[in-house]
Amino acid sequence: MKILFICGSTEPGKDGVGDYTRRLCGELVRTGNIVKILSLSDCHADSFINEYQVVEETNIFVYRIPMSTSINQRFLWTQEVINDFQPDWISLQFVPYSFNPKGLPFWLPSFLNKLKGNYHWHIMFHELWLGIDIESSFKHKCIGRLQQLIIEKLVHKTNPYFISTQNKLYQFFLKSHNISADILPICGNIPLTAIKKESNEFTQFVLFGTIHPGAPFKDFVDDLITNSKSFKKPIKFVFIGKNGSELIPFTTVLENCNICYEVLGIQTEKIISQVLIDSDYGISTTPYFQTEKSGVYAAYREHQINTISVSRKWTPTKGQYTIPQIIKYKKKKLNIIPIDVEAFNLDSLANQFINSISKT
Repeated sequence: MKILFICGSTEPGKDGVGDYTRRLCGELVRTGNIVKILSLSDCHADSFINEYQVVEETNIFVYRIPMSTSINQRFLWTQEVINDFQPDWISLQFVPYSFNPKGLPFWLPSFLNKLKGNYHWHIMFHELWLGIDIESSFKHKCIGRLQQLIIEKLVHKTNPYFISTQNKLYQFFLKSHNISADILPICGNIPLTAIKKESNEFTQFVLFGTIHPGAPFKDFVDDLITNSKSFKKPIKFVFIGKNGSELIPFTTVLENCNICYEVLGIQTEKIISQVLIDSDYGISTTPYFQTEKSGVYAAYREHQINTISVSRKWTPTKGQYTIPQIIKYKKKKLNIIPIDVEAFNLDSLANQFINSISKT
């Protein structure tokens, strides 16, 4: 099967959806499919580039159109790619901010509608619109309403054979706009390459990637200390990846509580994989109901470690549900009994994707 994936940017390590798409494409190539990626609004490209990008020892052919390109030129290059490749499917990996810095790609629905070729559309909604939480500001609700209109128009113009998203909450909100979507869990951006050590002297908590503001980390650590007798080994925290400005407040909490920690910073995929698989728990600061869209959570899950959501309050206006694979932290109600993590890896993702489009 010939599949063209369209996303915003594809600079390795700089765009989560681009990294996800590359890994998925790599597995599809290894299972006999012919795939290419087109980054339609690449913020890391200065000119129209054709290049191979390597993922897990597999070459993926990528076209990159700079963000600064005019709509007319962007269309000409995109149509040229389609004419040359002649895909059976085009898979749009949608995030509103990937195609417009303000999250309002008004140009996209009509642009895609004008493209010619003998192919079917698939849309993967990685993100929807702002304002679906009770805590959102009036400004975000206004932006969100415009984003809803763009998404509705996008679906109408492309008339996709298959639509997917990675969590039930987004599925619910799409359904409220008469858009039916299947659940397609995402894979992590860190390949599982490591082998777990036979023993570890600590009960290890890992925090990988960006730390989101508002997480009640001090409360969480206080509750850990209160319940420290339930752990057979001393507690240790490991921070890895680009944690951001919230790192220092987190490490300060640990220092004040005399808890061992290590800051590793940006590391290779192999080192990250080793740290993840050697950990007992992964901390996610993404709001609980959005955790399933997080590449960090996907990496934890792929390495089969328990995920604990320690995040700011973020309450959906409707469609709340319990996520069975994620432990939700509540102040003074710490309950982090390990659960069996359901394995979902790159191979599972590729198989589910191909099986879904093959049924249409």
